Amino acid sequence: MSDSEIIVCPHCATANRVPRTRLREKPTCGKCGAALFQGAPVTLDTAGFDRMMRLGTLPLLVDFWAEWCGPCRVMAPQFQAAAAALEPQVRLAKVDIEREQELAARYRIQSIPTVALFRAGREIARKSGALDRATLVQWTQATLR
Repeated sequence: MSDSEIIVCPHCATANRVPRTRLREKPTCGKCGAALFQGAPVTLDTAGFDRMMRLGTLPLLVDFWAEWCGPCRVMAPQFQAAAAALEPQVRLAKVDIEREQELAARYRIQSIPTVALFRAGREIARKSGALDRATLVQWTQATLR
């Protein structure tokens, strides 16, 4: 097991190698200088999602959602709060299924909101329906054990 992680910058998409012991030290991108973690989910399009899956080594928790979805809007602040609790061990991201229909079809997203947890480029678990912050954090941590 490597003693570092590859973190894809949410601003410029550069892959950054960060020692695990320094993840909590607010690492910045070697190319653009932006913070690699912001305590908030990153918004991904299909290209960004694919790059993060291909290069990033952190587990990725994705909220598949749509703007018109009431339960998605209810869950949004809970997902935001979960990011503050789970980073930097887990990267949280949001994918708008209306804008990224190919990605939603690829992962067979049939109801929203759906959260899917990915590790090493593969989906390892998913859960549908609006979840609160505590449930999101507990489910993610339990699944990754």
